[in-house]
Amino acid sequence: MCAAMSCVLKLLPFILLLYLNHASAQAQDGFIFYGFDNKSLELNGNATVGDTGYIRLTHSDGPFYQKGRLFYSLPLQIKNSSNGSVFSFSTTFVVAFTKSSQATGDGMAFVISPTKDPPGAMPSQFLGLFNITTNLNPNSHIVAVELDTIQTPEFSDIDNNHVGIDFNGLISNVSATAGYYSDDNGGGLTKLLFLSGDPLQLWVEYDGAETQLNVTIAPAVATMTKPKRPLLSLKQDLSEFLLEEMYVGFSASFGAIRSDHDVLAWSFKMNGQAESLDLSRLPTLPSGPGKKPPVLPISLPFAGVVVGLLLAWLIVFIVRKIKYKEVLEDWEVQYGPHRFSYRNLFLATNGFKDKEFLGRGGFGRVYKGVLPKSKIQVAVKRISHDSTQGMREFIAEIATIGRLRHPNLVRLQGYCRRKGELLLVYDFMSNGSLDKFIFDQPKLTLNWEQRFKIIKDVASALLYLHEQWVQVIIHRDIKASNVLLDSEMNGKLGDFGLAKLSEQGVDPQTSYLAGTPGYIAPELARTGKSSTSTDLFAFGTFLLEVACGRRPVELQEEPEKVFLVDWVTDCWARGAILGTVDPKLGEEFVAEEAELVLKLGLLCSHPLAEARPTMSAVALYLEGEVRLPEDFSAKSIAEENKGRTKERAELFGSPLSERETIPMLTLTEKFTSSGR
Repeated sequence: MCAAMSCVLKLLPFILLLYLNHASAQAQDGFIFYGFDNKSLELNGNATVGDTGYIRLTHSDGPFYQKGRLFYSLPLQIKNSSNGSVFSFSTTFVVAFTKSSQATGDGMAFVISPTKDPPGAMPSQFLGLFNITTNLNPNSHIVAVELDTIQTPEFSDIDNNHVGIDFNGLISNVSATAGYYSDDNGGGLTKLLFLSGDPLQLWVEYDGAETQLNVTIAPAVATMTKPKRPLLSLKQDLSEFLLEEMYVGFSASFGAIRSDHDVLAWSFKMNGQAESLDLSRLPTLPSGPGKKPPVLPISLPFAGVVVGLLLAWLIVFIVRKIKYKEVLEDWEVQYGPHRFSYRNLFLATNGFKDKEFLGRGGFGRVYKGVLPKSKIQVAVKRISHDSTQGMREFIAEIATIGRLRHPNLVRLQGYCRRKGELLLVYDFMSNGSLDKFIFDQPKLTLNWEQRFKIIKDVASALLYLHEQWVQVIIHRDIKASNVLLDSEMNGKLGDFGLAKLSEQGVDPQTSYLAGTPGYIAPELARTGKSSTSTDLFAFGTFLLEVACGRRPVELQEEPEKVFLVDWVTDCWARGAILGTVDPKLGEEFVAEEAELVLKLGLLCSHPLAEARPTMSAVALYLEGEVRLPEDFSAKSIAEENKGRTKERAELFGSPLSERETIPMLTLTEKFTSSGR
């Protein structure tokens, strides 16, 4: 007995040390901050601390596509370890938003998260919390109260100024326009505007016994007390979403339109009421209310000089205004992403000098540019809108790609309109278009691993357009020259000038031919009806281009034309399909992958539309999860193509280098029908 007691006494210091270390890693059950406390708060992303102590999560004077976070540095024990129920908690905080232009960024959120840096989180509409894959994934274990300042249709947002309660994603379980219920308004809702720049106070309270979550908001002024009625009230047990230990904090982001998102004060309490905030102790903001620029006294003797300078400045201003005059119409407020000034794009491209010229894209010339302030490299497509085609392409790109978010789509940063000119601003793709590596640079080619990766990238982008976005988008011009490569040789599908938008499950109806000769499906030439199946035909041709290093049609002996589909089909029938692989690769390719790509290219470009697969099936084929149809063979293709020589020759056209397209009215009828 004595020996055992002696052993325990010897171990006691180590047991005590372990206990103290564990206790030091656990957060206190409550805290309060006015501005930043570097001992207890942690910043990441673009978040910084202002001069007076306020925390700025994102910066309107910084680069585009920012995300910034503020978290309490220690984890909180959210759940009762004995029964798994979530404890009651209460928090109140003061935030302020400011916009950088007539438009706004995406917003911010109060967050309960298992990590202070959610994996793969993206900026823009994902608020620095999720991405396409993790959004609505139950393994995210994130509960958030979003303060959303942009209406995102894919997340079913009610408007561009709302509060929402989110579980594991950004489709709110319940949401309401920002405001508070006031007795002064007869108990009705008094609306609040996030982008007013005025500080706002929020209360988020969860009753663990009642499983009730309430969110309240009000102006952060001394005369204002917490409204009795919450803006949002939700009966929901949080135990199914949260883990035993979680972090609490804030996350904000924006995309192509910048905003400031500031946190001024924060109080939090577990199993009790959060300590009230003393609003007189809030840190001041640089653009805070009541702060006016100093007035410089001007003495009478210098009044004439000042007036003269003002007149000279006015003349210069008017001349520059005329030089950089732009066009702004009401539809742009609804459909347009970030609008760049013409002056900035003029400076970015050195006045659109020839040395900045990258090439032609669709109906316009493309220039390399460096934005004056952010120093970000961009590609600027400059289109003349003397023709209806240019206007239709411009609005189609604005209304389509401006709202899309996918890593394998060329991102449209914004646009500009000026009399006689339309300008689209994209991410700069340092390696240019794919066709240059396949056809134009025999000494600088892509290896098989890169080609197969690019094929998968484009397939992923098309799957998103056809089946994963809120509406179906038919690209209508898929080809190697419209696939761009970034610095890491990732493939990104671009050029949405001919895009066609339709509702899920609705057969799109069009009446004009659109596309590039060599990629146009047979039924499209006959009926003029674009569909996801006609996109698949072009994608099949694209697969053969990449694998074989050949164009869809090549002249052999004038006037004979060799069709790539026929050549690959014939080689397959003779058991020599791998003989069609680009000779520049030599023997350095994976035979199984190359055979899959070639046969899949033939299947996708099958002359019968009903025989072509969907993009979801294509994705499964490329990943090796599903085998190609057993009844698919070279013989079946040859039989369908028999007797179609004249028809297909008309489809492929000549010369091949020209882009002979007739773009559709499609998305733009409501704008162009009025003569715009």
